Amino acid sequence: MPVSHSPSRLSVMFDNDHAVADAGLALVCVLSETLGLEVLAEELVDVHPFPGRRVATLVHAMVAGAQCIDDADMLRAGATSAVLCHKVMAPSTLGTFLRAFSFGHVRQLDKMSEVMLTRAWALGAGPKNEPMTIDLDSTICPVHGDHKQGAAFGYTHVLGYHPLVGTRADTGEVLHVRFRKGSAGSGRGAERFVRELVGRVRRAGSTGPLSLRADAGFYSRYVIAACRDHQVSYSITAPQNATVKRAIGAIEEAAWVPIDYTDAGQAWVAETVYGDGHRLVVRRTKLADPQPALFPTFRYHAFITDRVGEAVLLDADHRRHAVIELAIRDLKEGSGLSHCPSGRFSANGAWAVCATIAHNLVRWLGSLGLEIHGPLVSKTIRRRFLNLPGRMTRRARRRQLHLPTNWPWAEQWTACFERLCALRT
Repeated sequence: MPVSHSPSRLSVMFDNDHAVADAGLALVCVLSETLGLEVLAEELVDVHPFPGRRVATLVHAMVAGAQCIDDADMLRAGATSAVLCHKVMAPSTLGTFLRAFSFGHVRQLDKMSEVMLTRAWALGAGPKNEPMTIDLDSTICPVHGDHKQGAAFGYTHVLGYHPLVGTRADTGEVLHVRFRKGSAGSGRGAERFVRELVGRVRRAGSTGPLSLRADAGFYSRYVIAACRDHQVSYSITAPQNATVKRAIGAIEEAAWVPIDYTDAGQAWVAETVYGDGHRLVVRRTKLADPQPALFPTFRYHAFITDRVGEAVLLDADHRRHAVIELAIRDLKEGSGLSHCPSGRFSANGAWAVCATIAHNLVRWLGSLGLEIHGPLVSKTIRRRFLNLPGRMTRRARRRQLHLPTNWPWAEQWTACFERLCALRT
């Protein structure tokens, strides 16, 4: 049956003052009020008057999908600001605000994000006394042009910045971020970062055993010393230098234990002692070759660890370090860190911390409101629960938010809203 109307015959007018573009931000704003986002910024961030509403505007714009400062203007469309818990600031004001940041002001934002993490974990999002695994990695934030302060070419030969990121393995929360210039090596500042990271999670309420996973860029005696000083177990990939190769070559053939790895190849795991008594766990793989070779060739991957357990299980857990790439993907694509908006280094550092707060708000929305325990995909939460249209009205001196009829996730949205409101009591 032919359609009775055509979109080309619509009469379009932008004249509805009651329309709400991203009505689902009401969920995030209830959570932000509970965690004290605006109030904490007023207390801890000493930049310009009313820093609270400026930080809150940046964070909520990122939660809604903003990738640059100009995208924050979408919060001023129609009655969208009515679902927010603060006054929405203009993009020009936000740009001036970010440019006023120094390194010390960025550290104030770090403190604010730590307090929010502490409060969220106290409400039930934290690990409490359960074991927790921390993943450590760095990422490249590419930029274009030569006017970005601190941007440089690093080992990837990409112009940009090179921040450090520490995440919680089971949920994807960003526990700590440190913005660095683009020419910084992967391990630069890693020792201090690890010490700060462990201190943050302990103050936030994690009382159980901690373990750290990292790749070869963080293979350093200083990082290992930081882990040992704070009673954190570790598994860190070892670089394929001559000493490691000799240790691998000394492993007897009978010591290799076969494991399930890939459908197209074979893999084995073994362990040996390396260096100053380090436990070296090695995985070797033999990939399928259509042309049979006279002598088999293997590819080796080794890591040092002080964790207790069988080598096969430790190897399987170390491979799960790759989940940090999913968290970084969400941090960049879902919370705005793919773009560094300012020409000033500290301004971009502040933008990075705000992006981590926005990233974590989505995680806490899932764990505290939607009761989803485990890693989340930001774009899925945003599409189903945040970026939905609405209409704001008043009745009996009370504002009412009208959402679309037959929204597929209406029941979950309502239950989430009620749970988050109950946290405030």
